[in-house]
Amino acid sequence: QVQLLESGGGSVQPGGSLRLSCEASGNTYGSDCMAWFRQAPGKEREGVAAIWSGAPKLGAGGYYTTSVMGRFTISREKANDTIYLQMDRLKPEDTAIYYCALRSGTCGSLFYRDPFAHWGQGTQVTVSS
Repeated sequence: QVQLLESGGGSVQPGGSLRLSCEASGNTYGSDCMAWFRQAPGKEREGVAAIWSGAPKLGAGGYYTTSVMGRFTISREKANDTIYLQMDRLKPEDTAIYYCALRSGTCGSLFYRDPFAHWGQGTQVTVSS
């Protein structure tokens, strides 16, 4: 089994920054896609960003939904299955529960269309003045 542990949520004013972390443990895969999803009250869950396990070795980046491009950065440590989501210039509409997810295989720009087998418990991000 794969376990995902998220941390780093909290409350911040508009324009502020937060950094989320997600560490995967257990029987992880040789090649995997790790991603962040979010769900705001009354809205459907949406994919935020994703990164492939091979990206750090290639110096490659991740994939993003349009609304966070240029504000959020997903990164991944080479040594272990830990990803980060640096969120800058946060807006009230970024308020949501953020979930870490993992599946075997690779990532693409349409990462959110493929099912993810493993999910974290979620961490709350609130952007409010």
